[in-house]
Amino acid sequence: MTSLGADTDDEAGVTVRCQDNPSVGVTFRDRFSPDPDSVHYAVELRAPGLTARVDEVVAWIWDSDLTVFLEELAADYRGWDGARSWYTNDRDLTVSAVFRSGGHVGLTWTVRPWPRAVGGWSASVTTWLEAGEQMTALAADIRRFLAEEHQ
Repeated sequence: MTSLGADTDDEAGVTVRCQDNPSVGVTFRDRFSPDPDSVHYAVELRAPGLTARVDEVVAWIWDSDLTVFLEELAADYRGWDGARSWYTNDRDLTVSAVFRSGGHVGLTWTVRPWPRAVGGWSASVTTWLEAGEQMTALAADIRRFLAEEHQ
């Protein structure tokens, strides 16, 4: 399940909750665009016993767009073999997608701030969504989040 708009902190964002376990989720928030070439935002992961946040993920206009990746997954609602992956230019956010029988997509979200720093860390959660409608809604919500300046 995804939701666009105000979440519990009254800040605009997108929250993705696992349909199998709603306590597992990912939130995109705190979007800003300091220049016309990039969009910056925070990504938070939650699961029982885990809270992780990367404060400044950067999406450059020349990068492959997360929205396009999610739209392609939604279009392939009948399934695929193996894993598909997407990542930011800095690799501080990666997403891996697998398809399981019954028409569900597992999205493993990994945040890794300072990926090239010695002693860095990473955290991952997996959200399961319906391959068709929920993936389509997620792609649309992310597109709106990345495209609009929220007040």
